[in-house]
Amino acid sequence: MKIALVQTNPLIGDFRYNCRKILDGCLAAVEKSCSLAIFPELALSGYPPHDLLERSAFLAAHDQALSDLCEQLPGIDLLLGCIEQRNSQDNGKKLHNSAYLIRDGKIVQRIQKQLLPTYDVFDEKRWFEPGSVSEVIKIDGLRLGISICEDIWHSEIGEYDLDPVQALFAANSDVDCLVNISASPFQRNKETVRHRIFKAICTKYHVPLLYVNQVGGQDSLLFDGRSLLMDSSGTVQAKALGFVEDILIVDSDDWSGELHEPAEENPLAAVHDALVMGVRDYIGKCGFQSVVLGLSGGIDSALTAALAVEAIGPENVTGVALPSPYSSEDSMEDAEALANNLACTFEVIPISDLFATFKKSLHPLLADTPSSVSELTEQNLQARIRGNLLMALSNSFGHLLLSTGNKSEMAVGYCTLYGDMNGGLAVISDVPKQLVYELSRYINREREIIPLRSITKAPTAELKPEQCDQDDLPDYEILDQILELHLEKYLGVQEITARGFSEELVSDILRRVRINEYKRKQAPIGLKVTSKAFGSGRRYPNAQNFRG
Repeated sequence: MKIALVQTNPLIGDFRYNCRKILDGCLAAVEKSCSLAIFPELALSGYPPHDLLERSAFLAAHDQALSDLCEQLPGIDLLLGCIEQRNSQDNGKKLHNSAYLIRDGKIVQRIQKQLLPTYDVFDEKRWFEPGSVSEVIKIDGLRLGISICEDIWHSEIGEYDLDPVQALFAANSDVDCLVNISASPFQRNKETVRHRIFKAICTKYHVPLLYVNQVGGQDSLLFDGRSLLMDSSGTVQAKALGFVEDILIVDSDDWSGELHEPAEENPLAAVHDALVMGVRDYIGKCGFQSVVLGLSGGIDSALTAALAVEAIGPENVTGVALPSPYSSEDSMEDAEALANNLACTFEVIPISDLFATFKKSLHPLLADTPSSVSELTEQNLQARIRGNLLMALSNSFGHLLLSTGNKSEMAVGYCTLYGDMNGGLAVISDVPKQLVYELSRYINREREIIPLRSITKAPTAELKPEQCDQDDLPDYEILDQILELHLEKYLGVQEITARGFSEELVSDILRRVRINEYKRKQAPIGLKVTSKAFGSGRRYPNAQNFRG
């Protein structure tokens, strides 16, 4: 029997669009002589719908779309992720996150997700009631055990008493294959973890696994697709493309298929492709067609611009240099060279006169302030002048403004609220500085796109004479290590110090992380590529004083 694994890029709440995707996938599967088409988790609504699930009109539109879809399906069995409304008289939440088996235009079986993640970016217990039974579907004599996303992650998460996969095989000794439909977000090196979990299950129960994952950007979340067939020995026999829609055909007679991309990922390429996809989808799904961003001649804005051009084309990207009295000639040359290499629009708006006007207006009030205070005020003024001008271009031409700050800067507050933090999307706000360098070199792998000097020169904001980031921060190599231990491993001062770092340095960095929470709460949404991004998955109070 041939089975189609169809990874789609849905648009949340656009049921007509999503149904068209599902129908097209089913028709393609029929053309390939498939008996079954399998789609991702909540493929009809898109994942995650969040509090749209609280709106009765949204649920009614979902059910109407499902009814219309069933009437139009070609002659093929369909396994589809759907929202299931429970009996109103039942206790608990009114919804299930379910998989529907649809045959001959009728729903013949419903399987409910049992493990509902409520950590990091997930909050499924807010809306869904867990299922309680691990079920098998039968198609052409084949017995497929069905699981939904988190149901297969029991061994990795470690916080669940229930193991749905174990329960499935305990109750069904003759399962031919395990199926997992998912909306599993991307993060750096996550595919290695997935493959390890999948291999352990396949070898333990001596069955192959079919994994079907959503693809596409949804706000800060990036879904990588990369649906696959893994055989009972834990070898990837078939794999769909990453970061684009794809259909993977597998044959259950010998559990074989095609490798549309290598079985093992290139981690750096994966982060690059995820960011490009995230930029493209956020712009498109939010109704924009073009972007604007400031080009300083530095590496962060260069990387952001390169990603944007790859995502939506150079004709839709405008880079703006905004030189101040402290901007170097080298930086302006590098900004223009980058724009030329990318073939995007390049404009120059000097800010020296505006900066002088601001200082003149403020002088009567600030004349007696300490020099250190006035110096910081002037640095922030430059950033805010630039932010205002870029927002004016955004307003005038309908461009989405991209902010260009990296995760290392965001973590310690080395950024200006209402200045360089202005924007509608923070493209690299979850990319640590060291990874910024790696991605920039990756972009230059075939030809020089990002000017070499932008990569090799000492990083600087150029907001005062001879300024360098390391005047105020440790080397980024050290800073990034400490931040990863704190933000992603949840270690405190003493635990990090025990790894060989100076206690004074660690205490200062963690202090900066703590006191700059208010800035990050007001930052644009960012694309998540690490295990712990600043955003919905990291919920710390602004007003707190825990120093451990």
